[in-house]
Amino acid sequence: MTSVPDSLREAIVLGVDPGTRVVGFGAIALAPAGPVFLGCGVIKPRTGAPIAERLGHIRAELDAVLAALRPGVVVVEEAFAHRNVQSALRIGEGRGVVLSCAVAAGARAEQISPASAKKALVGFGAAHKTQVASMVQRTLRLEAPPQPLDASDALALALAWALRGRSPAARRGA
Repeated sequence: MTSVPDSLREAIVLGVDPGTRVVGFGAIALAPAGPVFLGCGVIKPRTGAPIAERLGHIRAELDAVLAALRPGVVVVEEAFAHRNVQSALRIGEGRGVVLSCAVAAGARAEQISPASAKKALVGFGAAHKTQVASMVQRTLRLEAPPQPLDASDALALALAWALRGRSPAARRGA
C-alpha cells in the first residue's frame, strides 16, 4: 500500500473484518465518480500462538497499514451474537485492538453490522460471502473478486459505509 497525503485523508475509508486468526482489511478512496479501490489484504498471526501474541501481531501490522494509508474513517464489523461464546469473546478481543488502533491513528471509528453491509451491497442481509465478493468486484470495477474473502468482507464494510453516507436517506438523517 502506498502512503496517502494529509490532504486526502478524509477521502480514505478502511474497512476491517476483525478476528484473532485472520483480520481482513480493504481500503477505498471516495471520489466524485464513485469509490476507487486502493488495496486489500489480510493479517494472519502465527497459527497456534497464544492470544496475547496474536493480538500484538495484529496491532503491529494494523498500525503499519494505518500509517501508510492514513484513513479518515475506519469501518469495523459490529459485534454480533455468536453461537460459540468463546469464539464471540475472541472476536471481541480482535475488535478491541482494531478500534483502539483506529483511534490512536487519528481516524474516526465507525461500526456496521455484517447484515447491514450485505444488505447495502447485495440487497439481502443474509447474502453469502461469495455474493458479497462479486458485488465488491463490480462496484470497484475489479477484474476479479478480491481474495481472500476476509479482505472482500472488509471492502464491503468500507463500501457500505460510503454508500450509507451518500444515500439521500443518510443525508436526511433517516
